[in-house]
Amino acid sequence: MTLPCVDPKLVFAWQAAHSIARGSPLPVHDRGGFRVDTHSEKEVKRWVFPRLCDGLRAIAHGITAPRHYLKLCGFDDELRNALPARWEIQPANYFMTAAATLDTQPLPQGYRMELHHAGPVTRACVIAPDGDLAASGCAAETVDAFIYDRIETAQDHRRKGLGVAVMVALATARKSVASPQLLVATEDGRSLYAKLGWTVLAPFAAAVIADI
Repeated sequence: MTLPCVDPKLVFAWQAAHSIARGSPLPVHDRGGFRVDTHSEKEVKRWVFPRLCDGLRAIAHGITAPRHYLKLCGFDDELRNALPARWEIQPANYFMTAAATLDTQPLPQGYRMELHHAGPVTRACVIAPDGDLAASGCAAETVDAFIYDRIETAQDHRRKGLGVAVMVALATARKSVASPQLLVATEDGRSLYAKLGWTVLAPFAAAVIADI
């Protein structure tokens, strides 16, 4: 299978906006990839690599502590073969892009949309008739990218178009139509986004040393 080739500048742009969306430190260049010193409860550090390289292998062999993540624009098997056994491959994800925005569609009766802006970050929340949070997501924009993150719909409110409504609402915050729209999707999310006109730039493999 032909390996993907993704522009490193695009990967860096995604990670920079992703860091802004999540309130994390901005990425820095490190041995052919981009490192984020997250220092969160879940994650100490992460590295994102546009392609497999000696720098990734060196980092993987040098780290033994848990909660460090390696991410690669590449296939799971490719990443697995580059890592010592202590690293665990995570569920498949996909690096995706879209050229156009979606048309606005009305929410189901009784639902309402709330938008909250904080600088370059926008959060959209769909509130159900009973006041519960039915769906949500956020977006962040830099001069180089507009990214969508954590698009989620509660189990009891799925198949009502709420995830699409969240993305449409977030897209209204996009100031530059020239900047690429990017996201990283799960396996289930990939199918949904493909139907909405998104395309896969590359599989997005991930591995972690888990807590024992």
